[in-house]
Amino acid sequence: MSGDQGDLFAKGEEFLSLFNRGARFTKEILRENERLRDELLRVEDRQQTAARTPEDWGKLRGELLERIESLEQEYQTVRERLHQVEEENQQFADRYLEIEEENNNLANLYVASYQLHSTLDLDEVLRIIIEIVINLVGAEVFAVYILDESTGELGVAASEGVPPSEFPGCVVGSGAIGKSLESAEPVCWQTDRSDDLAQPIVSIPLSVQNSPIGAIAIYSLLQQKDGFSELDHELFSVLGGHAATALFAARLYSQSERKLNTIQGFIDLLTK
Repeated sequence: MSGDQGDLFAKGEEFLSLFNRGARFTKEILRENERLRDELLRVEDRQQTAARTPEDWGKLRGELLERIESLEQEYQTVRERLHQVEEENQQFADRYLEIEEENNNLANLYVASYQLHSTLDLDEVLRIIIEIVINLVGAEVFAVYILDESTGELGVAASEGVPPSEFPGCVVGSGAIGKSLESAEPVCWQTDRSDDLAQPIVSIPLSVQNSPIGAIAIYSLLQQKDGFSELDHELFSVLGGHAATALFAARLYSQSERKLNTIQGFIDLLTK
């Protein structure tokens, strides 16, 4: 580097140093100016506050009290509205659970009714009815009565919780079960258990085109079920119709099978 270039380089550095010091000084002046301006505003605010008369302070106090009262009213309104919204949310949640349970029961009932009508075997139909009454109705002790058309008496074809032989027989129009079958309407007595096998807590008649087929008599509920809902009462009617149709078809098929076997046996004897 030549001597002239070195001098120029030194002068450039000196200029940059002076420029940087000037920039820092300018920033400090601006910060100090901002501080003095804030201090001036605070002094003016204190002067205005000191210059207020007692009337001004009273007016200001009244305005503040009115504002506080207005805020308290708004707060109370918001709290009441919040409480209403919480109640509505709870109602929506409860209704959602009810609808979800109804949909679940309807889906189960659809599956169960499909199973009922998918077989013509009487024992299989009775087994499916037992499962439906346990799982959908929530019954612990119950019996499925079938009408013997030759004698007009109702006999137990299947039961749960108590052996079939222990249930009393009955006739249409007599006793709790017989009267409900005669009326063709489900009857529910307001209790959760009955130790009297002649007096169930629910009697569901089974009939096809107003012709009695049998009845489902419920005597006690499972421990986790504390009563019957509106959906249960609707289920009684639907169950009665599907179970009656399935039992009627199974008995008719069983009778036709027996007659067919008898006829076939008679034909076999004639052809030998």
